[in-house]
Amino acid sequence: MKNNIKGFIFDLDGVITDTSEYHFQSWKQLSEEEGFEFNREINEKLRGVSRMRSLEIILDGKKLSEAKKKELTDRKNKYYQQLLENLNKDNIIGNMENILKRLKERGFKIAVASSSKNAKKVLKRLKIIDIFDTISDGDSVENAKPAPDLFLHTAEKLALEPEECVVVEDAESGIKAALKANMLAVGIGPEERLNGADIIYTEISELNIDEILNFTDYN
Repeated sequence: MKNNIKGFIFDLDGVITDTSEYHFQSWKQLSEEEGFEFNREINEKLRGVSRMRSLEIILDGKKLSEAKKKELTDRKNKYYQQLLENLNKDNIIGNMENILKRLKERGFKIAVASSSKNAKKVLKRLKIIDIFDTISDGDSVENAKPAPDLFLHTAEKLALEPEECVVVEDAESGIKAALKANMLAVGIGPEERLNGADIIYTEISELNIDEILNFTDYN
């Protein structure tokens, strides 16, 4: 049975652009200031999760007051915001802008659903914010990925049913959220990181719209 897909929902970081190094440098600076252990291996665990949850992963059970945690995440975000000033249109991954334009030309609704509270700023820096029908970010819902709330919220804003949506993600938490939302889950990256995805592409340039639309194992 051919899918009745009407919309595509994209994660931001790692799919449309890659600011992962900015996140790494921001957390690294904070960790050095506070004496926390932080390295590339720990950083990989932060992929696709909220800022506060990222801090909790770094703390690894260390107890801090809510006020202190808020101060730390705000400071990390300040460092990240400073690095974002370097972002421009050249930072769009591969042929993603052309993919977005082709989807619009074919009549699909497109959206961004990102855990980042900086999503709109990033899209403005990339100069592609106007191509999206709606943008959901870390302020849109209370429960972050892997809860399905962000994707369900985005589908509602697109006036689509969940089963009419494709989610394109690069993080395990995002794939889990898409599946919980009863959406077709397309993963970008290594298979071992995208457990459960309906379709997996190694990189964004391999993404094939017609292959996705003709995917027949979607329930």
